[in-house]
Amino acid sequence: MARPMPRLFLIRHGETEWSMNGRHTGRSDIPLTARGEEEISSRADVLVGDGKPIDPKNLCTVFVSPRIRAHKTFHLLFSHVETPHHILTEEAREWDYGKPFLFAHRDYEGLKPSEIQALNPGWSIWTDGCPNGESAQEMANRVDTVIERVREYHRQYKEEGINTRDVVIVAHGHFSRVLLARWINFPLRLGTHFNVEPGGVAVLSYNHNNLAEPAMDALNLYAHLR
Repeated sequence: MARPMPRLFLIRHGETEWSMNGRHTGRSDIPLTARGEEEISSRADVLVGDGKPIDPKNLCTVFVSPRIRAHKTFHLLFSHVETPHHILTEEAREWDYGKPFLFAHRDYEGLKPSEIQALNPGWSIWTDGCPNGESAQEMANRVDTVIERVREYHRQYKEEGINTRDVVIVAHGHFSRVLLARWINFPLRLGTHFNVEPGGVAVLSYNHNNLAEPAMDALNLYAHLR
């Protein structure tokens, strides 16, 4: 019997104070709000467990951003099962927007889009990147590296019988939007067309039982859509 196709579950961290008011949150280690923790905890039993979408026996590894909002989301999701193998990696961090605005008056960390537009009319992160942070090309390169790592796990599972089926990434909004675009071989700039809500889950896999045909299966599962 052919093995089922491998999957990637891409999860954005839960709500933070800055995600509520639309501030760009890259390097800053902003915690989840109390509501953010409650929302993630409430969906853990639905999402993770025996026979659930993320079944621990199918889980190969989890890549987790080291920022506390992502790390806490990971631990809340898996609090009722044995903690799976996971890797804290800066490769899964959010787009680097530069230093906090109070300390660097040309950088975009902590600013709302309208505030950035007032400083730099016509700015788009998808083409212009961030001064003293990451350019669009640097972001694409980093995310492509993560995708390569995931696909190697998937290849080993599908072709060599090594590992198990699923990989999970717990990360951030812009990171996830870039990964969604790059997973299906779109240019990074098309990530602007994907909304990724706090706590939302995307499922990525492949079409036609073929690892050469990456596909998106679902977006914003379990999110509280606004």
